[in-house]
Amino acid sequence: MIEMLRMPPTTLREQALAQLRALLVSGDLKPGEVYSASAIAAELGVSHGPVREAMLALVNDGMMEAVRGRGYRVVTISRRDRENIAEIRTLLEVPSMVKLAGSPRVREREAAFSAIIDKFFAAAEQEDIIAFFDADREFHLGLLALLDNDRLTEFIGTLRDQTRQYGIYELAVRGELTDSAQDHRDILDALLAGDRPAVERLMQEHLEYLRWSRWSSLDLKAAPIAEPEVPATDATDALATE
Repeated sequence: MIEMLRMPPTTLREQALAQLRALLVSGDLKPGEVYSASAIAAELGVSHGPVREAMLALVNDGMMEAVRGRGYRVVTISRRDRENIAEIRTLLEVPSMVKLAGSPRVREREAAFSAIIDKFFAAAEQEDIIAFFDADREFHLGLLALLDNDRLTEFIGTLRDQTRQYGIYELAVRGELTDSAQDHRDILDALLAGDRPAVERLMQEHLEYLRWSRWSSLDLKAAPIAEPEVPATDATDALATE
């Protein structure tokens, strides 16, 4: 049974979308596998409609594709795709973040971004991959949103989601989540200090994880974080497909 997540009150579609994103990040929904909206809705204990709408949203984001008469397949991202996305994100995110160095808008929100940093460290300590990913998304997209370019923020968010199963799991297996949390602290400190060269360097180094990550979340689920000798359990074996 898929474990329900605790989420703030939103529309049913948004709740279903958050659930599906979490399952994609965790690798419980596997690249290349086909899933039916009705089966997942039954597992989550919600109605079919919101789940189907959420899956269609993921199709629009390039994370799933419709399979006629069967359901929705999780899109597999190749190494070349990942490298292309890393290049695009570097071209867009690095100069965007440099623009924010020393920005009063960042300084006005120092407390809010510091609170997100605390979430990183808490997630790293608990080895909570989903919480870590959520903090990562909140941090980077929150900063980009300060540029008032909704198209840029949305586009980067989509690219981030398309590579959701790479990087963070490998950091977890290597025991480097805390190091990554500190990287985010360093980025925020450089932004607050107005140190443009440091922001540029830190962001370029930060985005390299998309290139050096050798495993997908599926590979890494075979090497659990806390107890490597115990095989991970797949939470979606019971899901039916149409």
